[in-house]
Amino acid sequence: MSKTFTTSEVASHNKPDNLYIVVDEDVYDLTKFQEEHPGGKKILQRVAGKDASKQFWKYHNESILKKYQKQLQVGSLDSKPQAAAPPSPPATPPADDKKELVVPAAEPGHVAPVPGPAAEEEAESMDAYGDMIPFADPSWYQSYHTPYFNQSHAALRDEVRQWVEEDIMPHVTDWDEAKKVPDSIYKAMGERGYLAGVLGIHPYPKKLAGGRTVKSVAPEQWDLFHEMLLTDELSRTGSGGFVWNLLGGFGIGCPPLVKHGKKALIERIVPGILAGDQRICLAITEPDAGSDVANLTCEAKLTEDGKHYVVNGEKKWITNGIWCEYFTTAVRTGGEGMNGVSVLLIERSMGGVSTRRMDCQGVWSSGTTYITFEDVKVPVENLIGKENQGFKVLMTNFNHERIGIIIQCLRFSRVCYEESMKYAHKRRTFGQKLINHAVIRLKLAHMARQIEASYSWLENLVYQCQKMSDMEAMLKLGGAIAGLKAQATVTFEFCAREASQIFGGLSYSRGGQGAKVERLYRDVRAYAIPGGSEEIMLDLSIRQSLRVHKALGMKL
Repeated sequence: MSKTFTTSEVASHNKPDNLYIVVDEDVYDLTKFQEEHPGGKKILQRVAGKDASKQFWKYHNESILKKYQKQLQVGSLDSKPQAAAPPSPPATPPADDKKELVVPAAEPGHVAPVPGPAAEEEAESMDAYGDMIPFADPSWYQSYHTPYFNQSHAALRDEVRQWVEEDIMPHVTDWDEAKKVPDSIYKAMGERGYLAGVLGIHPYPKKLAGGRTVKSVAPEQWDLFHEMLLTDELSRTGSGGFVWNLLGGFGIGCPPLVKHGKKALIERIVPGILAGDQRICLAITEPDAGSDVANLTCEAKLTEDGKHYVVNGEKKWITNGIWCEYFTTAVRTGGEGMNGVSVLLIERSMGGVSTRRMDCQGVWSSGTTYITFEDVKVPVENLIGKENQGFKVLMTNFNHERIGIIIQCLRFSRVCYEESMKYAHKRRTFGQKLINHAVIRLKLAHMARQIEASYSWLENLVYQCQKMSDMEAMLKLGGAIAGLKAQATVTFEFCAREASQIFGGLSYSRGGQGAKVERLYRDVRAYAIPGGSEEIMLDLSIRQSLRVHKALGMKL
């Protein structure tokens, strides 16, 4: 049980060699911490033995408190009320819930076009969750009704948020500066079953994951809204580098292997990847072939005996590549254009694969990589899909990649908004809080309206993906998803810019109260360009939608 102090007891610890302070009725021993304090010893010594809550919150945010709490907190004031432990949400609906949908387990490469439980249930509202700042979380977090989410989603939300708050959030800034997230965090993604949960497969691929499941959700209940929620909660860290470290390469490199690879290849490689022991990435982009995938030049020639492809070429801006053992690689096996493209799984152990880190504007901890393939011999068994038909594999994969980008962008937009709202209630200018200035409220309102409109479109598209097969979704939804990808990145850029204006100089320096805003502003271009630039996406959205609706009987 935590030790309790009276205010007079804390006041007696007021010397440089015996220094306690109080923050929000919690007591901290900073005697040894004085040497580490970035602001120097004097600032701490001025508040020794006192309540320093006002001073602390003026210069710091919650992540700093969480980072040092376990190390420095020695107790609480006796006046602090003891919080009752919140009831745990049920992991599954009650056994007598006749609306539960039972579906067969998905085989590798198969996506069941079946709605999850949430899609069949009446819209419900759940208990309020989080800080209840308007628009800082999706509305269903704040007791509004939802047709898409149920108690299994609420249980997953609580599970992921607790992990993020305790083990991740306090360290994200340090990891970003170090340009590396500890391997133990990626391993935990595997152990917790999260990696298998973001493959775009539902129900949950338990067999593929070696029997591993997500603790709070029954495998047969897993749907695309669980996947959306998992990505969304990880993105609350406010670091594109962190999210891409965990999901960037894997989330776009593993699905093509799982859905289009040969059974023997999947069984040999995927279990180790889903356990978090090995890494995989997607290698498409080249120095001269970005959005124009059909013109890539990395070449794969079949040997005379027909047993191997020999690969030569380069790939650029490949997420996670420096840490990967496996590369899902787009190569040219035929003539020019899209009909000469194939996809190979290249393994680093085959030799001839060299990688080097690229220094980029944003997403520092994501491991952006330049790859060179020199006479790499790849067995024909490592062909993913059919020869010269790899373009279909890549196009099917783009929907999943772009929805992941959309989810991250909209949560990052919320982070910018939430940080701004909190700061606007704390910062005073011209004799009053920022929130009391109409121009600041207008900025927050414009951020909120774009976030909420975009998020509603996202929910609808995820629901359509849930109901459709991969192929149907590729044909029908590609245009809309491309349009929303552009909308989400524009929203993100707008929110990052407005948040920076609200924070002023604090968003210009790294670390401190404006750390998330400064970091996210750097990350904006990493979302606006990869996965299809805004210009390409907007053009594609109209062209593809017109083709689809012409086939559906459009009359113009």
